[in-house]
Amino acid sequence: MSDVIAADQLRLFIERIERLEEEKKGIADDIKDVYAECKSNGFDTKTIRTIVKLRKMEKHHRDEAEMLLDTYKAALGLD
Repeated sequence: MSDVIAADQLRLFIERIERLEEEKKGIADDIKDVYAECKSNGFDTKTIRTIVKLRKMEKHHRDEAEMLLDTYKAALGLD
């Protein structure tokens, strides 16, 4: 009996994961569409992606990343 219950529970978990994967794909497609819209309006999507990435970071992590980038650029004479 517990084998049947465990199998049912496993099936439910798998079905939930499959539904979430479908939702994730739908959201990824929506994001792709927004980037395409940005590009069609003349915005640089690479820069927008960078800004989105930076906005996700905490300020002290962003400051550290910018400091390292400046240090590496200076070391390579890219200033």
